[in-house]
Amino acid sequence: MTSQPGPVLRMSYLAASIAGVAFFVLSVAWLGVWPARKLAEQARLTGPEHPLALTASEVRGRAVYAREGCAYCHSQQVRFTDADIARFGAPTMAWETRGDTPHMMGTRRIGPDLARVSGTRSQDWHLTHLYAPRSVVPASVMPAYRHLFQGAPDQPGQSARDLVAYLETLGRVRDLAWPGGEAPAEVVHPARARRTGEVPELQADGDAALGAMLYAGHCAACHGASGIGDGPGAVGLRPRPTNLALHSYSQERVAEVLWNGVAGTAMPAWRDRSIEELSALAAHLQRISVPGVPADPLRADQIRPTDEERDLGGRIYAANCAQCHGAEGAGDGSAAIDLPVAPTNFTRQTPMFDEALRALRNGIDGTPMAPWGSRLSGDELTAVAHYVREFYGGRR
Repeated sequence: MTSQPGPVLRMSYLAASIAGVAFFVLSVAWLGVWPARKLAEQARLTGPEHPLALTASEVRGRAVYAREGCAYCHSQQVRFTDADIARFGAPTMAWETRGDTPHMMGTRRIGPDLARVSGTRSQDWHLTHLYAPRSVVPASVMPAYRHLFQGAPDQPGQSARDLVAYLETLGRVRDLAWPGGEAPAEVVHPARARRTGEVPELQADGDAALGAMLYAGHCAACHGASGIGDGPGAVGLRPRPTNLALHSYSQERVAEVLWNGVAGTAMPAWRDRSIEELSALAAHLQRISVPGVPADPLRADQIRPTDEERDLGGRIYAANCAQCHGAEGAGDGSAAIDLPVAPTNFTRQTPMFDEALRALRNGIDGTPMAPWGSRLSGDELTAVAHYVREFYGGRR
């Protein structure tokens, strides 16, 4: 004798089946379809109508990014959390990724998030980092991509160039669509260098020992362990990192460079660091000098110009230098705004005499500072070298 389920049990099976199917459909609609429609509507309302499309090089670079597995370690999504915003900049909006197919948001942050990397580093830094990551970031665990180069960081292949071109698009559309951000909570990536900006006041009694440790971990890779610009990462950088031992810097200038970086060079900003850390780093930087030579080049150089040299230097400076460096040496000449690297503000930093003479004679590679050795006589070069040094600290 076989037993058949009764009508009540059969109805229970039917009701459970219908409920299960209905729950599944409702879940898909609630968790998939409805959010997708809301995001699409939000993207339409908040995003630009015609976002800037990728160039052919940038499209190829995106393919290289995917092929080399960059998304396995780098995300492209800044979350709406204070920690993410402080470290990476403005949080990612829905419309920013609407053109990504497939998306490159990533799932892990073994390396830093790249959603706002555009403008944070110079092209030569990116290429050096790809060629030898630990030459510029000593603690990096990123593998080297030397197969994208032709034997040196300054000899990139097309794939390396395309990859850097793609990296420079990450965050660019947001900058173009919403310059400055839409809300006070949004900030620019803390590593992005800028020409001007409010600078905090550093502590006068910074911990130089802490500064030395910070320097070793973040600065020595480019500027060198002793600060003479010979770090392992310097080989591929143009302009070369500054020889800190051959210059004297005011506290204000050190604060300005650490907080704003140096636009047009590989020197980033360090706005993600505390005032205590920046003050400590400034204290260490003020101690860097050539072995056996006082740290302050104004004390190290005992040569003083004659009155005739001052007069000659002033005339040469006014005719050839003031349009960039400004009449009072503050780096605010009429042509300064159009230059990719801001002219030196001699009121806040000054080179040793021999360094000033070298820069005048040979120029500074990678910057608008041209060589004047073939246009000025030896006496004229000497006079101008003296003249620009006297702007420092109100000595003029």
